Amino acid sequence: METCIVEGNISVKAVLLGKKRKVHKILVDAKKKDKDTAFILHKAKEAQVDIAYVKREEIDALATGKTHGGIIAYCGQRKYQNLEELVNKKQVFLALIEGVEDPFNFGYVLRTLYAAGCDGVLVPLRNWTTAADVVTRASAGASEYMNIIIADDMEDTLTYLHQKDITLLCAQRKDAISLYSYTFPERICLAIGGEMRGLSKAVMTHSDQNLYIPYRSDFRNAMTAAASTAIFAFEVVRQKEN
Repeated sequence: METCIVEGNISVKAVLLGKKRKVHKILVDAKKKDKDTAFILHKAKEAQVDIAYVKREEIDALATGKTHGGIIAYCGQRKYQNLEELVNKKQVFLALIEGVEDPFNFGYVLRTLYAAGCDGVLVPLRNWTTAADVVTRASAGASEYMNIIIADDMEDTLTYLHQKDITLLCAQRKDAISLYSYTFPERICLAIGGEMRGLSKAVMTHSDQNLYIPYRSDFRNAMTAAASTAIFAFEVVRQKEN
């Protein structure tokens, strides 16, 4: 059974409240006294999670960094969601993320999408277990609240999206129109690739419309995946609110 450690109040609270993975045990500094920690421990007791009150030095020895704030949690593998659970409503906002290999960047992307009200994120098959703490911290806990779907067969996944009348929009400059000239339909999947590898040919082949971010300078290079995600996602938010 694979386990991981998440560190700090925000991450430990996220794994408890998100309920996307089993929390096996929490270690907390016996001298740690604050309202947020008290809330976390209350929720842990409700969930019948084992709590160990230990010296700060013991947590320091187990944690990867010094930002744990005196609390860590041992957790199991993440549970992933089914795409079918997310598409049976009038408005659907999904995102498909490819080519983002750095766990910090992946966390930033999830953080932005969750803040923008994204219903779920589709990602290619990959084991993020060893980077769970980094992703959780970088996403400010959003990775544990967000619905994540593993697209182990990308071709089948893209075909299913079209069958469900979900428009696939690719952040890709070729044959694209400006993001700000496009009116988003009610059911979309926004595909964004990493700045180095971009989107795969399989995804681009299924694109219903390519969109680009118009620059105000002659800068020729791609923006980071996290920055692009923020711009696209919150244009979706802006249009839905108008």
